Amino acid sequence: MNSRPVTLRHSFVGGMVQHRHPGPGRGQEIRVPPTDPRTAGHAFLKGMYEDGYYPDHVVDKGRQILLRLCERIEDERPADLAALYVLTHAATEEFNELEAEFDAAGSEIETVAREVIAEDFWFVASAYGFADADAEELIATREW
Repeated sequence: MNSRPVTLRHSFVGGMVQHRHPGPGRGQEIRVPPTDPRTAGHAFLKGMYEDGYYPDHVVDKGRQILLRLCERIEDERPADLAALYVLTHAATEEFNELEAEFDAAGSEIETVAREVIAEDFWFVASAYGFADADAEELIATREW
């Protein structure tokens, strides 16, 4: 097996999916799923998977955004809400970029999707001890 790192956005190395994502603070590779049992076992974006309007292959990318957010929270351990919001805003911007893929697949991030995504952002914040986070502020950088 080739031991050199692969520079694809998603790659399979040593039995684990690696993700590379551009942008501030998003350059590190994510090699393992979240370790917190509340988030590791959570069915992210469940309402979107259950609705045929949203293509699974695009929803999968949204799920990965949320998993990377969990990894970043576990890795960086934000000390306060301001630090948490920096992380959630970066993840929200990734969802902004995903909107074009939904459009290309004949779908969009509309009312139902907005609610499902927002609920999962709040779930993540709450699971990591930020139950007092403002749900709107978590996704304040959204364009959807």
